[in-house]
Amino acid sequence: MMICKYDKKLILEDGSVYCGTGFGCEKEQAFEIVFNTSPVGYQEILSDPSYTDQGVVMAYPLIGNYGIAADDFESRTPTMSAMIVREYCPEPSNWRSVMQLEEVMKQYGIVGLSGIDTRKLVRHIRDYGSCRAMITDISSDTAEAAMRLKAYQMPTDAVSRVSRKKAECYKSEAGNFHVAAIDCGMKENIIRSLVRRGCDVTVLPWNTPARDILALNPDGVFLSNGPGDPEDVPEVINTVKELHGRLPIFGICLGHQILSLSYGAKTYKLKFGHRGGNHPIKNLSTDKIEITAQNHSYAVNLNSLQNTPLTATHINLLDNTVEGVECLKDRAFGVQYHPESAPGPQDSGYLFERFITLMEEAKHHA
Repeated sequence: MMICKYDKKLILEDGSVYCGTGFGCEKEQAFEIVFNTSPVGYQEILSDPSYTDQGVVMAYPLIGNYGIAADDFESRTPTMSAMIVREYCPEPSNWRSVMQLEEVMKQYGIVGLSGIDTRKLVRHIRDYGSCRAMITDISSDTAEAAMRLKAYQMPTDAVSRVSRKKAECYKSEAGNFHVAAIDCGMKENIIRSLVRRGCDVTVLPWNTPARDILALNPDGVFLSNGPGDPEDVPEVINTVKELHGRLPIFGICLGHQILSLSYGAKTYKLKFGHRGGNHPIKNLSTDKIEITAQNHSYAVNLNSLQNTPLTATHINLLDNTVEGVECLKDRAFGVQYHPESAPGPQDSGYLFERFITLMEEAKHHA
């Protein structure tokens, strides 16, 4: 009698089944399935709060080969649901490695599946879009599991779960500016990027009201990245409305979407999102092309900007989606991509300098 080498299977809501070998946490898990095309940076991807409640298919075939480094986490508590790979490497080779990827996944309840044809799965998601999916035991009844998956409702409270519960302060050596950062699932390298440029940063819970932000007397406000639909956090949208024109504002990813919604623009869900480290973006003011890191499911509707004070500043060259907006009179701007990289190219670091310039201007015109 032949013994099957597979012990887990991935079921998509359209009925597709992929059999493989489990690693990481041993449990059944439902999630939204997406894919990332980055060849490196699986630790940063694993720990990026924007992947909360998602199962990520890694397009690069070998994952885990350089282990886990103590300094490369993008959050303290990874909240990804699952990681799906072609080949998992349990014996990493890297002088910075302190543990295996699987150890972190077990620690934080993240399910893993290896040994499947990830090229086929990525193409399936590209053709049919992101959808609900489930990793379950190979012996589970597929039809019954599919029914449970069909009944599964994606959570809408991801931001409240990943945001800090109380304010935290980060000091720079220079202390030239004070930035109030609204944490909707903020990556650690964003904080490091601001501190490195001489900004003291006070990171605030997602539902901090505008009056409490203004009471800190900051020089500028930062709107962070984070998971889910921006319309799920109307509290943040209303807070940003109250801050229009009172302080310079800089938003990244979800923060860019929230900024746009606060001015009356609209957002929509992309078919399969943008996730990777090589997305070409055109800066409309300079005509220069930036290669960017991205991780998002939603985008700003270009036509919806027409009746707002916002203008588009950057466009995605792959699908012409909006990648940046600004309101000059209010010193407010946002970008859909990640200038802090981690992982990814560093073409867009100048955006942090632009934020600092706006804070300088606001100080001089106060």
